[in-house]
Amino acid sequence: MYQKIALAIAFSPRMEALIAESKRIKDIFGAQLVLIHVGEKTDALESKLNATLDNIGLPIDGVKVIWETGKPAKKILQMCEAEQVDLLVAGALKSESFVNYYIGSIARKIIRKSKCAVLTLIEPLEKPTPFSKVVINGTQHEHTPFVIEKGLEWCKIDGAKQVHVVNEIKMYGMKMATAGEGSEEEVSSVRKKLVAEEIAYVEDILKTMDKGSLKVNVKITCGKWAVELAKFAEDIKADLLVVGDEGKLGFLDRLFPHDLEEILSNLPCNLLIIKKS
Repeated sequence: MYQKIALAIAFSPRMEALIAESKRIKDIFGAQLVLIHVGEKTDALESKLNATLDNIGLPIDGVKVIWETGKPAKKILQMCEAEQVDLLVAGALKSESFVNYYIGSIARKIIRKSKCAVLTLIEPLEKPTPFSKVVINGTQHEHTPFVIEKGLEWCKIDGAKQVHVVNEIKMYGMKMATAGEGSEEEVSSVRKKLVAEEIAYVEDILKTMDKGSLKVNVKITCGKWAVELAKFAEDIKADLLVVGDEGKLGFLDRLFPHDLEEILSNLPCNLLIIKKS
């Protein structure tokens, strides 16, 4: 699924945990790992990085380290493209409330402009574990089958125990169902029909997928898709939320200020954004 993984490092207190998580992902995919630091290279920083790699059990000759100077987002994107990176790993930060997580402006630029998939980790562990509970966005869109396919592929490789594909009842359909003067029984019937249609949409996609031994649950929500998706992931204490964009069609750019901003400003769990080039 991924042949080359990059991690943007900033020598923060969580650097060792982020490298350890990246090593785990590198190992399960059998990929190469590239570490990218945008900032001055000093003997002290190089020694600190080497010591960290040694502590994790990652041979220095098994990792490519790139030191660059300039604007962080721009340089990270340039290096990812030059190295033909498939997956870029980055960390998220806690907000001032110490409860919610958010993605800063540099990471937002990376997510919006990256040509490769982006994995954002909110609580990287120095002794990482697989993502056991995974939520995949199944909202009706042209790119959704691809997102589900890649999400399931990740789940199979990582040995996920619970997989949920979340779709939504379209708000205009719900409004139409409740705006008429029909009886409660008629309104209830329309609602059930809408739910059945959305379940069928996801199940039809799943029929074409190799799910391996995964047990996939289909969940239907009603409301603003990004908010409900994040809420569901938070409610089940998911380890990973998988969403996607449309690459050159600019789906992510179009939704970013509104829907995905809801997720990025208040991350419920680790977030994987699938890119379709």
